[in-house]
Amino acid sequence: MVNFDYYRIFYFVCQYKSFTKAAEILNNNQPNITRCMNILERELNCKLFVRTHRGVSLTPEGKRLYEHISVAYEQISLGEKELEKDRGLESGLISIGASETALRLLLLDKLESFHKKYPHVRLRIASHSTPEALTALENGLVDFAVVSSPAHTKKPLQKTLLVSFKEILLGGPKFAQAANTPLHLQDLRDYPFISLGGRTSTRETYMELFLQRGLPFQPDMEASATDQILPMIMHNLGIGFFPEMLAQDALRRGQVIQIPLAEEIPARDVYLVRDSTRPQSIAVRKMIAALKE
Repeated sequence: MVNFDYYRIFYFVCQYKSFTKAAEILNNNQPNITRCMNILERELNCKLFVRTHRGVSLTPEGKRLYEHISVAYEQISLGEKELEKDRGLESGLISIGASETALRLLLLDKLESFHKKYPHVRLRIASHSTPEALTALENGLVDFAVVSSPAHTKKPLQKTLLVSFKEILLGGPKFAQAANTPLHLQDLRDYPFISLGGRTSTRETYMELFLQRGLPFQPDMEASATDQILPMIMHNLGIGFFPEMLAQDALRRGQVIQIPLAEEIPARDVYLVRDSTRPQSIAVRKMIAALKE
């Protein structure tokens, strides 16, 4: 196999049609450049250059070789430039699988700060339920996932706690009387109850909570997205659990009312989940570091 450095020298000799000028560009000396080209010709067993006092020109074999070497070298140079941009975060792509709750509680603010600092890094956000986001990560469709608990993972997936949050029971103005006395979970059967449907971590949380107390979990209304729950509560369609942090504006405006519960509702968590076996780009590593701050 021919030393790649000989091809690099060959490229610059062809570019400048001179051993001397190629030596200057490569910070080398003309005798060494000539020696390397002689070796290249011997190893390829053909003459590549026609040497004159004006410089060098290519033989037909040299022209044929240059057609390939020029494409290869220019592609390598392009790759180096792209890597340089990546190192400076002047380019790059980050794909994130995010559960809706995690997106609104944490990720959007972090993305805003990151994008302001590194505007040339492209962001691709896929909104999933927690199980869907973890499946996308396992299949290599996203670089990492930011999801709400419960998040069931197995190796090589690794999860890191980012923040904990609390959910509270809310009702619309129509259910103001329910706020006078703490309710027990079993009392919720007397009220129209709103919850996320489908295969979501939120639904799993409350199914487990009710099951632990021997209660059936039977929502009267099911929403397909977290963003739908608060408007449904505000319009007096029922009562439901919602992240306290995301309900603050509606509570201040009196659009919803917090209903006290006798039982303690366990806190939930937002996790960063990544595949420990998969290499990460510079941009992805920088984004992960920003999430952990």
